[in-house]
Amino acid sequence: MNTSVTIAGVTFKNPVMTASGTFGSGMEYGEFVDLNRLGAVVTKGVANVPWPGNPTPRVAETYGGMLNAIGLQNPGIDVFIERDILFLKQYDTKIIVNVCGKTVEDYCEVVDKLANQPVDMLEINVSCPNVKEGAIAFGQRADALFAITQEIKKHAAQPVIMKLSPNVTDITEMAKAAEAAGADAISLINTITGMKIDVNRRKFVLANKTGGLSGPAIKPVAVRMVYQAAQAVKIPIIGMGGIATAEDALEFILAGATAVSVGAMNFVNPYTTVEVVDGIEEYMRRCQVEDIRELIGAVE
Repeated sequence: MNTSVTIAGVTFKNPVMTASGTFGSGMEYGEFVDLNRLGAVVTKGVANVPWPGNPTPRVAETYGGMLNAIGLQNPGIDVFIERDILFLKQYDTKIIVNVCGKTVEDYCEVVDKLANQPVDMLEINVSCPNVKEGAIAFGQRADALFAITQEIKKHAAQPVIMKLSPNVTDITEMAKAAEAAGADAISLINTITGMKIDVNRRKFVLANKTGGLSGPAIKPVAVRMVYQAAQAVKIPIIGMGGIATAEDALEFILAGATAVSVGAMNFVNPYTTVEVVDGIEEYMRRCQVEDIRELIGAVE
């Protein structure tokens, strides 16, 4: 039984990864999860300089999910290279570094510093606000997405995954723009913008007013967008958004995803990723599927 998948020349032992921002760099989860079991660890977003993140409160529970407005708090690329990459190299798993920035130059500076590091792929978070364009996210306009993808590809030594925002009118337009600009793969979806209000205090629950909604509540939207993107582009897709079980992960694979990322559910149950790995294997045995690649995009 073969569970391995290949994306842009990188082979993963199985299609299950962590979603950026929900797993740190694995250090917090090492005592619960055997990181050797995972196809890849996708790190929290890292920028060219340390980011303090947003003021608190910045996390709130909602029906079927959570809102977060962490603001991509991170220690910066220099600390990340010395500490996080060193930690992950102990394990037999692929390393995907999520990159964030406020300008194209910010992103490229991080990508340049990672060029000679032992990491397997880069995931570019284009849901960051572009400070030069009035804080419209890089991933909300096809022309901006094309431009940043093209520029990052000039600097990147590793294959590039563009992580798409769902906060757009037409996800296929974004997927095509990333592909046309040379992206090696795309991942989707990032969080959906949401809001929560405390009716007793008549105040916003999050200091930032809005936050990113993740968790099971967004899964049907995510599966639909992954399916649409898979119909529109030929590059591989990493699907994510509310995966809690192996069945959830298999929905994304059947919709056209080559791999999947588990996000918010890591907070609910730190063992979720490994349970999804086990569940996919059990499904393949039960349904006599010899190779997981038979399932990719196999929905009828």
